[in-house]
Amino acid sequence: VQLQASGGGLVQPGGYLRLSCTASGFTLDYYAIGWFRQAPGKDREFVAATNWDGSYRYYVNMAKGRFTISRDNEKNMVTLQMNRLNPDDTAVYYCAMDNSAAVYDSIWYQKRVDYWGQGTQVTVSS
Repeated sequence: VQLQASGGGLVQPGGYLRLSCTASGFTLDYYAIGWFRQAPGKDREFVAATNWDGSYRYYVNMAKGRFTISRDNEKNMVTLQMNRLNPDDTAVYYCAMDNSAAVYDSIWYQKRVDYWGQGTQVTVSS
């Protein structure tokens, strides 16, 4: 199982980025997929997750109203649209997969997901 996050970069405060998570060698269709981030010197933290068909989306408080997680199972891809970015959003962003079809928030908050992807750096700076 290989997950790859992409789409990071340098953006000015107030700007936006769209991150993508793709899979190699298997289909994401049946699994909950989500995003974490890790800022320098801080623990990795949960950001958002969606269930197997995208009908349920869970966001942590700081992501509500700014971030949108979505998935396109035909493209085998999950995206994280991030708007109104601020310097506190600077971090390496990771996508992850849980073997469950549903989102169990305790699993995600406790980082007990089954697979991690490589991260993509997001830097918010003027």
